[in-house]
Amino acid sequence: MTRKEESEYNTDFPLTPFSKVTTEAISWNESMSETNHTMVTEFIFLGLSNSQELQIFLFVFFLVFYVGIVFGNLLIVITVASDSHLQSPMYFLLANLSLIDLCLSSVTAPKMIADFFSKCKVISFKGCFAQIFLLHFFGGSELVILIAMAFDRYVAICKPLRYTTIMRGNVCVGIVAVAWGTGFLHSVSQLAFAVNLPFCGPNEVDSFHCDLPRVIKLACTDTYRLDIMVIANSGVLTVCSFVLLIISYTVILMTIQYLPSERSSKAMSTLTAHITVVLLFFGPCIFIYAWPFPIKSLDKFLAVFYSVVTPLLNPIIYTLRNKDMKTAMRRLRKWNMNSRIKS
Repeated sequence: MTRKEESEYNTDFPLTPFSKVTTEAISWNESMSETNHTMVTEFIFLGLSNSQELQIFLFVFFLVFYVGIVFGNLLIVITVASDSHLQSPMYFLLANLSLIDLCLSSVTAPKMIADFFSKCKVISFKGCFAQIFLLHFFGGSELVILIAMAFDRYVAICKPLRYTTIMRGNVCVGIVAVAWGTGFLHSVSQLAFAVNLPFCGPNEVDSFHCDLPRVIKLACTDTYRLDIMVIANSGVLTVCSFVLLIISYTVILMTIQYLPSERSSKAMSTLTAHITVVLLFFGPCIFIYAWPFPIKSLDKFLAVFYSVVTPLLNPIIYTLRNKDMKTAMRRLRKWNMNSRIKS
């Protein structure tokens, strides 16, 4: 019976107290069912694969990768903090980069590894947006650290006589503070227009973690403007930073040509490591946040590369191509062995 028919019926036959209570109860139940239908309390990840055999392989593969990420990045942080020969701006920034890489990977990797043995890969609504916040927080911070490392190399190679004056200790601390602050502001600006979106049913995220471009597509509203805002925020910021870094490294490479062969070879080795890390970080970010024609399978692969592979490659690149880091790690190992023998 429709409400119009109910009203016509009620005018002909007055409602008894019992019928009034029944009508109110039905109306209350209908409103509650509508409320429950319009509220999403959790999201479901579709993951990387539905094959049980492949998921076991991926579990072992990513577990080994994550252990390498934790061990490698912590080793760099401990080595830089404990070795007096590495108390320079370049290694201070490198230690902060390793710390950010460790945090960035820890946002998604443990959940992804645990989900390989879950039939239903679920994350709460708050947990999903916490992932988005932390991803953009650490990602934005790493972006600034990479720019700062490029500036450090520019000053060291192009203006060596003024290096100690420009890259003072308080300047380096200020750069790191700006990096973390930029990451926070970037993350807040991303969530400001997404956290209050209406989610009224679709809750399957075709990935292994929550990220803004995928989650906002589940909202029960037109997301065209939101997609443009994501591209304008994350995409433009990433592309502009990448172009700035490429210009900076081009200037440095042109300057290296006029240096003595011994200095130029050492500078070239350091720059190669820096440029490799920049390409590994910005390549996936540009395709995920700035490319206007997303491909789901490619985006999923790039998300894995960005959050799991790159944080492992960074410490390998910096340690294998840096003689000072390898020497410092040998000293740290000898000191550790001697302390064990004495104890």
